[in-house]
Amino acid sequence: MRIMQVMAGAEHGGAETAFVDMCIALKDAGLDQRVVTRANDLRVPQLRDAGLSVDCLPFGGLPDLFTPWKMKGLIDSFQPHIVQTWMARAAWKTPANPQKYRKVSRLGGYYKLKYFRSTDEFTTITPDIRSYLIKHGIAPERVRHINNFAETETVEKAVTKRELNTPEQAVAVLALGRLHPSKALDVLIRSVEDLHNVHLWIAGEGDLRSELAKVAYDAGVETRVHFLGWRSDRAALLQACDICVFPSRYEPFGTVFVQAWANHTPVICSRADGPRQFVRDGEDGLLFDIDDVGQLTAALKKLIADKALREKLSATGYERYLAEFTKEKTVQAYLDFYAEILGRAGITI
Repeated sequence: MRIMQVMAGAEHGGAETAFVDMCIALKDAGLDQRVVTRANDLRVPQLRDAGLSVDCLPFGGLPDLFTPWKMKGLIDSFQPHIVQTWMARAAWKTPANPQKYRKVSRLGGYYKLKYFRSTDEFTTITPDIRSYLIKHGIAPERVRHINNFAETETVEKAVTKRELNTPEQAVAVLALGRLHPSKALDVLIRSVEDLHNVHLWIAGEGDLRSELAKVAYDAGVETRVHFLGWRSDRAALLQACDICVFPSRYEPFGTVFVQAWANHTPVICSRADGPRQFVRDGEDGLLFDIDDVGQLTAALKKLIADKALREKLSATGYERYLAEFTKEKTVQAYLDFYAEILGRAGITI
């Protein structure tokens, strides 16, 4: 089976990370793949180092006629059975030819469907996004909900509190994600104002760094908030911290809470769309209302004070990860869906 994976993508982001992880996982499963994406100093070397063929295209706006023209040439050359696009721009720029291959669009959000008019089949990362597509007229058999997997990298070098300027006896609270308004990191920073033994590790990059630094200064916690930049050692950070917090205002899914489960790390999440569909409050995580600083502070206090609760959330979360979010389960779900849609279309391998 030949698969072409197509993503435009931002410089950094969770969907972009999932894209790399999924391409490598499918290669490891034996699929013949070719990747088309924007040039990126992090993603492209990762994909090529894994043995994948990568072509870089601009994926510009309306005036960009080069990308779809070049995409057609790459498809004609590779002759894929499946062309899978990630997010709206890749779907918009990728030509369709249902008689030769199936164009599959993977949706991680509630995108405008005008960008997916030529898509043959869909995968979604949550049940709600699948329902959204069906509500807007997509036939149910054309849409498959497949969870993101959350296998983090092997820890080659452990992270210590000391190297992150955090006292050994302090409580280290980790947040992973872009420095973007949707991630509500300002809420997290303000939530620890009166928790004097808590240090925040914020791993991510984005345009809000200076604004978030000011939030920390205004709250008087600037010495306890550590901006780590974009990190590729997710597992090491999750294993070094005491609690992971995922405070997003808007989050269709949010792989971070599953990565916390995979690394036996207790997690606190906002009730954004993604976490509220999966996290069971008090069983495998704690939930708080979006933008509610007081509720997040209370959840942190509760978890810090209750070792048994931390251990329960970690253990139950790890069970959820094994049952629903391993690489093997996600890869098999994609292979099954690919085989099903090719069979329906009468495309032989």
